[in-house]
Amino acid sequence: MKEILLIRHGKSSWKYDVPDYDRPLKDRGREDSNLVAKALAMKEDISHVVFSSPAKRALSTCKIFTNSLGISEDNITIVEDLYDFDGRNVINFMKSLPNELNKVMIFGHNHAFTSISNIFGDTFIDNLPTSGLVKLIFNIEDWKDLEKGRTEFIIIPKDLKE
Repeated sequence: MKEILLIRHGKSSWKYDVPDYDRPLKDRGREDSNLVAKALAMKEDISHVVFSSPAKRALSTCKIFTNSLGISEDNITIVEDLYDFDGRNVINFMKSLPNELNKVMIFGHNHAFTSISNIFGDTFIDNLPTSGLVKLIFNIEDWKDLEKGRTEFIIIPKDLKE
């Protein structure tokens, strides 16, 4: 059994004249990421191996989650291929994960994460919003055999606000 938590980066700022790669989070992005991380911590025990896109907004979101979940930042592995928008590189990365890893958490981008959630999950998602999270479960032993699995849950910030 394998599981993946896909977490889209928080709302980013277009206020600064910086390359896409360097766009920072907005205050709302930090707040929403904290909210979703706390909701995740209440749902289950987290023992996932953490991977992040190197883009500033994704890595910042990752650090908010790991801090909230009590995971050391030393346990974050930055993977250039996760700076991907169509999903092909992310899927290739997932299929090449070491088989001793059963639970992984990946921080990255849309449209890749919405697409991957729909390809491999059993619940259609029109759009995974910023700071949104999808947990996918797979009945496989080897990551290279990745196939349609089950969407265990989705957490989006809007659903956590009153």
